[in-house]
Amino acid sequence: MKLAISTTPRTRFGSQHAFTLIELLLVLVILGILAGIVVPKFSGKTEQAKNAAAKADISNLGTTLDAFEIDMGYYPKGKNGLNDLVQSPRDGQNWKGPYVKEGIPNDPWGHPYIYECPGKHNPTGYDLMSMGPDGQPNTSDDLTNWQQANQRK
Repeated sequence: MKLAISTTPRTRFGSQHAFTLIELLLVLVILGILAGIVVPKFSGKTEQAKNAAAKADISNLGTTLDAFEIDMGYYPKGKNGLNDLVQSPRDGQNWKGPYVKEGIPNDPWGHPYIYECPGKHNPTGYDLMSMGPDGQPNTSDDLTNWQQANQRK
């Protein structure tokens, strides 16, 4: 049995090649340019998603409030009326809740929804509002059930 022995000298690292500093910098510049193009396009999507989630919450709470009204004959009263969807009110003989299983959600910005019955904008019903991203009531970024009702018409 004969062993083949190579006569070409090998270095310690074999035939490995390394990237030069210029090549690495070029790749970093390209990645930076791509990030500069892509990130701004997606940054507004988060706020749009939160607005859509708040609108969906207002609509779902409206459906839940309507179910409460069918059972009880009236909408929950007062500013803390949303709690009647989770716990039976004192006069709750016809209450078939809890209407909301996991408690009343906060809006996507972490603020409680504002509920008033009778409403200022819906005097025969209720007003339901998210204060929006700024957390301040009665500003242009508020999301409300009376705006949604006007948009459907």
